[in-house]
Amino acid sequence: MKQYHGELVAPAGATFAIVVSRFNELITSKLLDGATDALRRHGVEDANVEVVWAPGSWEIPLVAQKLAGSDRYAAVVCLGAVIRGGTDHHQYIASEVAKGVAQAQMSTGVPCVFGVLTCDTIEQAVERAGTKAGNKGADAAAAALEMANLLGQLPTSET
Repeated sequence: MKQYHGELVAPAGATFAIVVSRFNELITSKLLDGATDALRRHGVEDANVEVVWAPGSWEIPLVAQKLAGSDRYAAVVCLGAVIRGGTDHHQYIASEVAKGVAQAQMSTGVPCVFGVLTCDTIEQAVERAGTKAGNKGADAAAAALEMANLLGQLPTSET
């Protein structure tokens, strides 16, 4: 039985993109710090990481699709924070961003990792951006590394 396992090692020379929402920047800047730290710790040089700031989480899927479709990146890490307010607005945003990021990776074949927090409170977001619950930006970057590594191992139609 042949098995494939991704590793937390960047493919040689691989470049990674990070799309980060400027909205809720208090939170998203910490997610970005976690993501870039994780990439560095696993051997990705700063020169091989490109960061694109989107106005908000709503815009992340379009930017992710454009980046993933460029054939320049091994993976795209998508970071944002959607926090419940006084209306149902957050539900629509969170749902559509999740669908859009999934669509971007499915249409391009490039991993687009969903690192968008969807929290009830600002306190929950702070916890997930580097305090009690770890840093979900770092987790998303690790998943991007693993997926880039794994996809590089899988057979293609030419093999």
